[in-house]
This record gives sequence, C-alpha cells and structure tokens, in this order.
Amino acid sequence: MVGFTGTASRRKAASDLPPGQYLERGFPVLSAGPTPNIKRWELQIATENGAKSLSWDDFLALPQEDVTTDIHCVTSWTKLGTRWRGVSLDTLFDGLDTEHEFAMARSYGGYTTNVPLADLLGGKAWIAHTFDGQPLAPDHGGPARLFIPHLYFWKSAKWVQGIQTMPTDTPGFWEGLGYHSHGDPWKEERYS
Repeated sequence: MVGFTGTASRRKAASDLPPGQYLERGFPVLSAGPTPNIKRWELQIATENGAKSLSWDDFLALPQEDVTTDIHCVTSWTKLGTRWRGVSLDTLFDGLDTEHEFAMARSYGGYTTNVPLADLLGGKAWIAHTFDGQPLAPDHGGPARLFIPHLYFWKSAKWVQGIQTMPTDTPGFWEGLGYHSHGDPWKEERYS
C-alpha cells in the first residue's frame, strides 16, 4: 500500500531510536499549562551552602556551548540531530558546593521536575536559549529552558526559573502524577 504509514512502520525505519519511540521530523509542542508571559527573566541556582542569581545579561555573558543531540519525548517521539546553544550546568554550579544528590528545577508558571544532580553535571545538561540557530520560541520554553537530552524531555523544564539542590529525591509535577522519577528513554522509564 502506498501512502499509508503508521507508527509501527516509522519505528521499524529507525533502529537507532530508544525502545517504543518513533521518528518525528517536526517539533511537537507539549506543555503542562499555558505559556507564561515572562517580562524579566532571572535564573536562581541554589545549594545548601549558597546561591546565585543571574539576570538575562549575566547569563548570556557566561561561556556558551553548542550541542547537537537527539531528544526523546515520553509520548513516544524522537527527534534526531537537534541543535541547541546554552550554558552548561557545570558553569552555573561553579563555585557552589553541595553534599546533596538531587535537584528540583522550577519554572515560571509553577512547573517542577526532580533530577539527580549526577544527571545535571559532568557535561550532561544546559540551560538552552537557542534552537536550530534561532532564539528559543516561547512555546518551546523560551527564553530559556533546562536541557537534559539523555532523559525524556519532560525533565527538560520549559521556562526555567531556578534549580535548587535537595538532600532527598522529592517528586516534581509529573513524577507526583505517576511518571518515573528518573526518565531514561533507553530503559523506557516512562512511569513508576
């Protein structure tokens, strides 16, 4: 049959996708709530030993990194070879000591997601402000979003406002509703 393709045929076409994922060529917009109207963006990074607050200009003055990687949504789509620009969490946490092993990201609009600190540091996560050479669109989390490409995309909190370390793992928004606490797409960690 010509012209009829479904999810199953798309899955077979891309063997480099995590289990249960299909190849997406677009960039679907999925959000837990409405897009907030952010008039003055500011980022807070905090541990039990200190904190820092960055204005938009402070943030853009930090060393920037370009990242090309795949992204995976828990709703089963994967987009290959996406291009991002932002500031590494290693740079943002520089000078802030912590004994904590977990962090909570919070967004303008009230969204939260918990992440092990080991998944944020060591060159694994960024605060991204550019996608595919353009400023990140508000519907995709602009002006800036947390970007953790090795985890399902709900962990990459849109409209990020702050990251606070925690001594224990406390569920964020989706995790409190039954989503997996970690979210590794290669292990299909979709739900608890």
